[in-house]
Amino acid sequence: MRIVLVGPPGAGKGTQAAFLAQNLSIPHISTGDLFRANISKQTELGKLAKSYMDAGNLVPDEVTIGMAKDRMEQPDAENGFLLDGFPRNVSQAEALDETLQAEGMQLDAVLDLEVPEEEVVKRIAGRRICRQDSAHVFHVSYKAPKQEGVCDVCGGELYQRDDDSEETVRTRLEVYHTQTEPIIDYYKAQGLVVTISALGKVEDVTARAMEALKREDDVA
Repeated sequence: MRIVLVGPPGAGKGTQAAFLAQNLSIPHISTGDLFRANISKQTELGKLAKSYMDAGNLVPDEVTIGMAKDRMEQPDAENGFLLDGFPRNVSQAEALDETLQAEGMQLDAVLDLEVPEEEVVKRIAGRRICRQDSAHVFHVSYKAPKQEGVCDVCGGELYQRDDDSEETVRTRLEVYHTQTEPIIDYYKAQGLVVTISALGKVEDVTARAMEALKREDDVA
């Protein structure tokens, strides 16, 4: 299957993408990984992207699209892929359609992870990270440390990242509503959108998504 995963920040896209890609035996292609890989390997696209990033500018759509196209053409993506973080806007969605059509392919589904806005704020603004080891992550509501402000694992100080503050989260949500959410209507017009609730346990959301995708695949 060729799938695009969408949803607001805090919907659990990265976690679900990893599980779904494993269950479907297709590669998980994330924008973040694409950028890191291209910059690390110093590809022409990577160098170009880095020049924009170093200047504090947004990387143009055509660079992101070029990276995604190169990745989708790799042998492991021959039987499908799961795109996470791309496309981010309608122009990228249109470019993706053109790229796939040129290869005689098309998307099978666009999986929309639905989460109420206040739940997103609660999820992200409640995160606390250990200063000594950022792999140790807690949450004031869902995974509170035994002692407030102290990591259970190593005793390090727990802190809230600047981009996890409520104000920043609401700004990120506004960007999502303005730039990314319109692609849902774009894909709805093609009959590709499958919307599921991203509330509940991780494994429950994965099972919900797999069932919805199976139905979509059966229809196709």
